[in-house]
Amino acid sequence: DFLPLKCDACEQIFCTDHVAYAQHDCTSAYKKDVQVPVCPLCNTPVPVRRGEMPDVVVGEHIDRDCKSDPAQRKRKIFTNKCLKPGCKQKEMMKVICDQCHKNYCLKHRHPLDHDCSGTGRPLSKAG
Repeated sequence: DFLPLKCDACEQIFCTDHVAYAQHDCTSAYKKDVQVPVCPLCNTPVPVRRGEMPDVVVGEHIDRDCKSDPAQRKRKIFTNKCLKPGCKQKEMMKVICDQCHKNYCLKHRHPLDHDCSGTGRPLSKAG
């Protein structure tokens, strides 16, 4: 079969034996040969931009957007974010300052550690 066939990536003309990207070492095959990875937990396709590593993008999807049960349970445990500027630590339970009544991580829970602005009384009378 010697019918001329046009490669849809590089637009050169080949016979049926050489029209495949691998057969003629197509330099434009990357434009057409796009694969979308699928999340192993929720089986949804995860879009990947050019130049990004699919493993990294799927990992970020599992950490943030995945709708599967193990990922959601993992995400919901640590929801109490530290209010100290620059700190991104999250705790399982709220750690409320007795003076300013704001939530902090274990490292910044003491008034001296988070530049406490509260001059109020403690929450409990026992302290």
